[in-house]
Amino acid sequence: MKNFFLTAIAAFCLAVPSVQAADTGHIELPDIEWSFDGPFGTYDRAALQRGFQVYKQVCSACHSMDHLAYRNLSALGYNDDEIKAIAADYSRMDGPDDEGEMFERPMRPSDNFKNPYANEKQARYANNGALPPDMSLITKARVGGANYLYGLLTGYVEPPEGFEISEGQHYNAVMAGHKIAMAAPLSDDVVAYEDGSPTTVDQYARDVSHFLMWAAEPKMEDRKRMGVMVILFLLAFAGIMYKVKKKIWADVKK
Repeated sequence: MKNFFLTAIAAFCLAVPSVQAADTGHIELPDIEWSFDGPFGTYDRAALQRGFQVYKQVCSACHSMDHLAYRNLSALGYNDDEIKAIAADYSRMDGPDDEGEMFERPMRPSDNFKNPYANEKQARYANNGALPPDMSLITKARVGGANYLYGLLTGYVEPPEGFEISEGQHYNAVMAGHKIAMAAPLSDDVVAYEDGSPTTVDQYARDVSHFLMWAAEPKMEDRKRMGVMVILFLLAFAGIMYKVKKKIWADVKK
């Protein structure tokens, strides 16, 4: 029985890397230094706001964020009036009213982000049959997280000689198989930053990847703070228990 469990554990450990390799197609992802890396990492609020701006002006035309509400933007540093203004840029159907009719109204902070499509069929029709993935949890759904997303957004390069690309597809150095239905969404100067940050593809990719990492794990900072507190408590508790143990055994020896 012991050998069986050891064999099962070994097989599991060997299987995990192979699954990850299959997801990335044996492609080496870029290794970016993010402010949220490590046990004490935190989100950069300026980067988050810039990333939201990139999502709003570029990505939201095709990609939904179904698990995020406008009021969640308070974590990025936006105040209530700013959040109301952001939400009011969009509208949705509501009702019925007192007369039993549906009506269109401006979106509120409590509403989830506006979906660019009414349904899946409309989304596929607008994208040559491809369904744009929801971006709410994209950094958790892809091996490599923010690094994968950054690599994907900056991975649109000329295909090597002899590599065949079908109509409606594009070459991407990071995508598994190097073929992707989405055209390069970013280009220099497509989004104007008010804080003076570079308006380059590299900066856009960093910022929107940062924002989408937060969207997928908005409580990360709280989790890390709690983890540090738990470790400190356990260290203090271990010290107390060591003192108690010494005291008990000292009395036993006497």
